[in-house]
Amino acid sequence: MRMTLRILLLLSVLGLLPGMVAADEGMWPYTAVPKPRIKTKYAFEISDAWLNHLQLASVRFKNGSGAFVSADGLVLTNQHIASDCLQNLSTAGHDYVKEGFYAKSQEPRCPDLELNVVQQITDVTAQMNMGVKVGMPEADIGKLQRAATAKIEKECATAADVSCEVVSLYSGALFYLYKYKKYTDVRLVFAPEFDAAAFGGDPDNFEFPRYDLDISFFRVYEGGKPIHPPEYLQWSKQGVQEGELVFVSGNPGLSQRQNTVNQLEFLSTTQYPFQLKDFARRIHLLQAFAAQSAENARIAQEDILSLQNSFKAYTGFNSAFKDPNLMRRKIMDERIRLIRTRNSPQGRREFFAYRQIDKALEVHHEIFLPYRFFELRYGFRGELADFAQTLVRVGIEKNKPNGERLREYRDSALPALEDRLFSPAPTYKSLEVVVLSDSLKEMQEQLGANNPLVIKVLQGKNPEDVAKNAITNTQLDDAAFRKQLYQGGADAVAKSADPLIVMVREIDSDVRALRTRYDNEVDSVIRENGAAIAQSRFLQGGLYFPPDANFTLRLSYGQVKGYVEDGRGYLPKETKVPAFTDLRGAFDHAKEHANQPPYNLPENWASKRKKVQLKTPLNFVSTPDILCGSSGSPVVNKEGEIVGVIFDGNIQSLPWRFMYDDTVGRATSVDARGIMEALRKIYKADDLVKELTRKPEKKN
Repeated sequence: MRMTLRILLLLSVLGLLPGMVAADEGMWPYTAVPKPRIKTKYAFEISDAWLNHLQLASVRFKNGSGAFVSADGLVLTNQHIASDCLQNLSTAGHDYVKEGFYAKSQEPRCPDLELNVVQQITDVTAQMNMGVKVGMPEADIGKLQRAATAKIEKECATAADVSCEVVSLYSGALFYLYKYKKYTDVRLVFAPEFDAAAFGGDPDNFEFPRYDLDISFFRVYEGGKPIHPPEYLQWSKQGVQEGELVFVSGNPGLSQRQNTVNQLEFLSTTQYPFQLKDFARRIHLLQAFAAQSAENARIAQEDILSLQNSFKAYTGFNSAFKDPNLMRRKIMDERIRLIRTRNSPQGRREFFAYRQIDKALEVHHEIFLPYRFFELRYGFRGELADFAQTLVRVGIEKNKPNGERLREYRDSALPALEDRLFSPAPTYKSLEVVVLSDSLKEMQEQLGANNPLVIKVLQGKNPEDVAKNAITNTQLDDAAFRKQLYQGGADAVAKSADPLIVMVREIDSDVRALRTRYDNEVDSVIRENGAAIAQSRFLQGGLYFPPDANFTLRLSYGQVKGYVEDGRGYLPKETKVPAFTDLRGAFDHAKEHANQPPYNLPENWASKRKKVQLKTPLNFVSTPDILCGSSGSPVVNKEGEIVGVIFDGNIQSLPWRFMYDDTVGRATSVDARGIMEALRKIYKADDLVKELTRKPEKKN
């Protein structure tokens, strides 16, 4: 006992006690913002009205975040969030990704783009646990909760413009229903040239100093007219200063800070090494495809950039496991928590929960490759193969009661599924052949030519021939054909001779068995036992600890702050990295690299150099807790005004997926002053500037 107390005292001094929150750690649900803590540290009191204003002004994209910034439905986000729309609107004659875009009059509609704004957040934990009994098998609990989710979401979605989502917090200890206002008529207003938005390219990605104008603007319409959102963010005239308190409102994608040590080891030894090899393979494949022609380069560019970004991000995630401090803290967190509760019923339940999670990880390891290649479609890459699986499954699933369907085919999910399935966005068969061929080949290499499902798919032929035949002869690139199959239901799909449909249909029952095993023996087990561990945390500290991120709206906070570089890369040891960069730095950075790609500023910039105020801040770093998914999030000051927009984090922030540390980790933003200077002086976007700086009308 004396040794235990000594350990606890030491850990408390080191800040390693389980649940101790580091600095300004936390991506907080709007229902649990730590107002007293913020008031104590920063002497700023957050009101309910302030929170409501920011919540209703915040927007979720399918791949990031954004915010309303005018009374006429204007939305600010990143250029890289807009890249799907830019690519879909582009043609062989107009490459809007490369050239940029400014709609001085007609604003083109983006196909297959949906924006969501949170209207209401409701605790539904009691409904989700109704019928759950002590000692019930995890698979049965999972089945009950999946049915409850379907029921709650269906009852919530009372109109075509409403979408609802039940999400778990604290590993399943709590459940909340997020009700969204859904917008599907979203039109492009402005995006800079790629060379301005992604200046420095992959070498500068996740680095700082940065000099990127990674912004874009959209407008939301309803009934053919721009909407007038109930709340929007005003543009700050003064900007932000070093040391100032700032807030980030966005939808961070995934953190895994509550994972067990063995879950982290699974990531480090199995999942991430596989993922990194896969990214590298696909980057090489697409670069070879792009090198064949200018048109190939255009249609593959977005995928290449996305994969390069993912490769670098996962390399950063993986680096966390090489940090002895992180793993030491995670190990001690588990040990000390068990020591403190070992003689209580909750402690014994927690110990049992760790063992059950370990068993689930053993099953996951066993089915890892087949589950990934078949159910997650790593062996069937490409938009057309994705359409095929959707069509094969949706007809069957729609014939089931809503509560018994796979979650992606519940009634609440069908509107978004239909928007994607019927989208007129182009597909490129030349690219589809290459992607499907290589993924089939990788599947054969990883699982073996004698794998029963591989044999069913390839039927003795080589992957290249199978892919070429399937893509050449499929009609799934025709949105009208997809709609016809969808409306025909399971019978139409069962009778279809489309080669992609046939390929997926032949193995669907086997792949469903994999999905069932994963849901029952991995996902449900980890969810239920993770919830038991989280309950133990509650007994020690309640909602004092932030939950893991899950792509729902969160608020984080911190300061604009530089840092001391550790000597990594091109910077000398102990270099003070300032909080801001400016427009002068962008021109100087280009000159240092002879204006050669990826350090080539657009001609539009070079010709306007003498007209811009070079000392205008362009990018800045700050300490709010962010992740992938936070891209496009507004950065606001205490007045709730826009002072920047998140577009990245530095390389040292990537381990934040597992543990927050603001010693050198930083969020990276485009400064509102740099945005305004560029719009005025470089792009002559006078109408856009007027809209952003227009004084708000007084509310009654």
